[in-house]
Amino acid sequence: MPDPTAAPRWQPSERYPDPAIVALDPAFRKYHLPLSAVERLWHGSRWGEGPVWLGDARCLLWSDIPNNRVLKWEEETGAVSVWRKPSNNANGHTRDREGRIVACEHLGRRVVRFEYDGAITVLADRFQGKRLNSPNDVVVKSDGSVWFTDPPFGLYAYYEGEKAEPELPHTNVYRIDGRTGEITLVADDINHPNGLAFSPDEKVLYIVESRSEPRNLLAYDVGPDGKSLRNRRVFYACRPGETPDGFRVDLDGNLWCGWGMSAEFDGVRVINPAGVPIGHIHLPERCANLCFGGRHRNRLFMAAAQSLYALYVNTQGVKGG
Repeated sequence: MPDPTAAPRWQPSERYPDPAIVALDPAFRKYHLPLSAVERLWHGSRWGEGPVWLGDARCLLWSDIPNNRVLKWEEETGAVSVWRKPSNNANGHTRDREGRIVACEHLGRRVVRFEYDGAITVLADRFQGKRLNSPNDVVVKSDGSVWFTDPPFGLYAYYEGEKAEPELPHTNVYRIDGRTGEITLVADDINHPNGLAFSPDEKVLYIVESRSEPRNLLAYDVGPDGKSLRNRRVFYACRPGETPDGFRVDLDGNLWCGWGMSAEFDGVRVINPAGVPIGHIHLPERCANLCFGGRHRNRLFMAAAQSLYALYVNTQGVKGG
């Protein structure tokens, strides 16, 4: 009888180039290191999400949402341990421009910041007196402002949070002012907003609309004030079966997107700034989210459903991503 705890059937490539890395357009060859292969670093999560790289500690943190914990992978030894449990069903993570970890909590229905001394500061848990739904993903702009999405995924069942009725719409994206802490609504027209990230020049904010049929990757121009959004448009219209989730942007403005949910689509899809898919990294399971890390921000860490994967690439993630 098969072992139910065994990792999904997968073997690292013993040949270069790794056949799991596919160029959909010749432009992708610039970013593909032929002598780098996909590595599985760990297996054992229930639903992996929200990775963030800590260069000063040489480790990666990522969420295992249903198991109510945040895990830590150490670059030096490869050891994996529990960094935070219970985690309030934490999902997305990032670091602010002072190096502090910022996290979205489903169960806590809040966005929090971890201070240097270990204290936790609540950055947002309400808007106009009403409780947030279940903050999902987060990014910090160079001015110190914190931008996050707030779909009600954590309220739908006793799995990623606590079942409850939403108090706010399922369409909202918010901004927290880095200086005053003021929370403002920057978008209210997205059907369950999910992953988000800025272009390298921070003039465009990309957001996944995860309950449109099919899903869309949206783009908004950032207003001249740096605090508002305008000119909503579909950046990439997904085909049926394509389900983008979390993503990050490299220095050339390419979007590296967690993708699934089928054998054809599971993995990471790379889309250039013109909205054209140029590459795909195939994984044996859905990739929910990812980040760039390592000494030169050129190692792609991919949080998949049950496993953590990594791949060296010939580009760098934008700072703060």
